[in-house]
Amino acid sequence: MKKVDAIIKPFKLDDVREALSAVGISGMTATEVKGFGRQKGHTELYRGAEYVVDFLPKVKIEIVVNDDQLDQCIEAITNGARTGKIGDGKIFVTPVDRVVRIRTGEQDEAAV
Repeated sequence: MKKVDAIIKPFKLDDVREALSAVGISGMTATEVKGFGRQKGHTELYRGAEYVVDFLPKVKIEIVVNDDQLDQCIEAITNGARTGKIGDGKIFVTPVDRVVRIRTGEQDEAAV
């Protein structure tokens, strides 16, 4: 099993969710986060004062998938999140050693 963490632009969340549903992935966790990479933030004007916004709003999606679903998952996120502009985001994949469903005690693939 693998854990997929994706950082995307907030307005692309629905597109990514729909793309994942289309390939049979229904469970995910989405969290509002802030960060920056190459975008480096931007300058804004507020009440006549100029200031730099270093951290930009993003959404972090966390999904645990079986190994055979990984490539479809990555492709769905990539297609759903891509705008072609800087700041589209990143996808990180890490191994998952164990999963336990708290309610039933099911483990690993049965718990995903």
